[in-house]
Amino acid sequence: MVFTRAFSNCPVCSAARSNLATGCYGSRIGTQHHRAFKHAGLPDGLRPFHSYLRRAGYFTSNRKKTDYNFADVKETWESARDWRGRKPNQPFFHMESFNASHEYTLHGRIPEAPKDAQVFIPLIHPKTDTFRNTYAHYHKRIGVMDQAVGRVVDALKKDNLLADTFVFYFGDHGGVLPGSKGYAYETGLHVPLVVRIPENWRHLVDLKRGSRVGGFVSFIDFGPTLLHLAGLKVPKAMDGEAFMGPGITLGDLNKRDETFGFADRFGEKYDLVRTLRKGRFKYIRNYQPFNFDALQNNYRYNMAAYRQWRELHRAGKLNAIQSQFFEPRAAECLYDIEADPYETKNLAADPKHADKLADLRTRLTAKVKSLPDLSILPESVLAREGLGDPVAFGRKHKAEIAKLVDIADLSLAPFAKARAEVQAALSSKNLWERYWGLIVCSSFGKAAGCFLAKAKQLARDDTEQLVRVRAAEFLGLIGAADPQPVLMDVLAQADHPLDVLLALNTVVLLRDGKPGYEFKITPKDIKLQGPGLKNRLLYLGR
Repeated sequence: MVFTRAFSNCPVCSAARSNLATGCYGSRIGTQHHRAFKHAGLPDGLRPFHSYLRRAGYFTSNRKKTDYNFADVKETWESARDWRGRKPNQPFFHMESFNASHEYTLHGRIPEAPKDAQVFIPLIHPKTDTFRNTYAHYHKRIGVMDQAVGRVVDALKKDNLLADTFVFYFGDHGGVLPGSKGYAYETGLHVPLVVRIPENWRHLVDLKRGSRVGGFVSFIDFGPTLLHLAGLKVPKAMDGEAFMGPGITLGDLNKRDETFGFADRFGEKYDLVRTLRKGRFKYIRNYQPFNFDALQNNYRYNMAAYRQWRELHRAGKLNAIQSQFFEPRAAECLYDIEADPYETKNLAADPKHADKLADLRTRLTAKVKSLPDLSILPESVLAREGLGDPVAFGRKHKAEIAKLVDIADLSLAPFAKARAEVQAALSSKNLWERYWGLIVCSSFGKAAGCFLAKAKQLARDDTEQLVRVRAAEFLGLIGAADPQPVLMDVLAQADHPLDVLLALNTVVLLRDGKPGYEFKITPKDIKLQGPGLKNRLLYLGR
């Protein structure tokens, strides 16, 4: 069976794998960042789904990929090879990852594609030899990976196990070509999924051989599906729902038409994006729209196609669609995926789609509040106070997070209507309300210029260093004040390495974006060492 609407909930590997293993949204359980600064603890009543299988008597094996963003759970894997170490006739669960088409295979020098090779390059990318060679090489690597999968299937056949073994074939996020992995577009979230149902267990599934299934399934649903097929109870702590097994009809499956996605920190690069796709339409909420997609991540720019894409943009040689990756984004976007699969035409301002926009906006906001979404608070807050039990931390702060979401969403209203509430947020005793009030100001840009005096006061005097960062960011983005003195002071005083990393994200944004500032930063200027610091200093020193 081919599932044509399968999705990773997160477009990057460790965070996506954490969703897969737990059946939970990473931004609810604290596993949303790639990679984790500190592993999150799982709440009572929740374990990785393969742990439940092992407890039920399954032999569990995993070859190669065991890096999750949650704390190690005992009684999980019995083998790092395959199923062949199990007891006679013992049922098994085996997971195997293949790196033949990993992003790093596109780093370094790419071989030239044959001149007669038919290579499709979508409209978001320039049609250059570099991109043509990169696409062709990636497709070749997918073929190599496919052969590796075939060898596993051959091994199952050799061991006379195919008639009893379900096989799930899928990617752990979307593709790895420029603008996909790490980004919550369809190219980063939509994954291939093919499921082989064994002859001896066909009666468990209401699907016919060779069918193409259009119902929406997400990574959070995979664990519940396997537990259900195994006859085990799905824990209430999981967010996902089984999509195959007894009692689930093809009709039920095809009614599923909604998926939620999220993108947060990738290495040293910060972002905060949430998506909700329902049917053919997709809504994207860019909570910090000034963080343009092309913002530097050193690992990503090891790919020649990424570097050339940026060089062509700086030289003014890209068209409007190809340039979108390098420009500030809209706070909210609406796309018709069937008509516009590469998400190039934002329909959010089109009166014809006002009802659809309002519906999807309401659904996404409700989802973010109900989780509650832990990324609404800075990562350092979660690292300091909540990673022991992020779910309990979220419950404790649910009302506060909902209030912050409302403040963040002021950027979706006309400024004249939002002004009074933005002013209240900037003057709030709650420091995270001030923090989000400043992000809203940056989202409005020069339209929020009436708050210059308040922003300058917060940049100078606020007791929270991250509020000072956001104030300097706003002032710098609109060219109202030099942000460097405040940011250099924060780097010298910050008392958590994640605060340093967030401040350096703002440094790179203000250096590489408009209006552009020349920062001179050395390791001596930074009080704390931490994750991503080396990459940021390496880039800033070039």
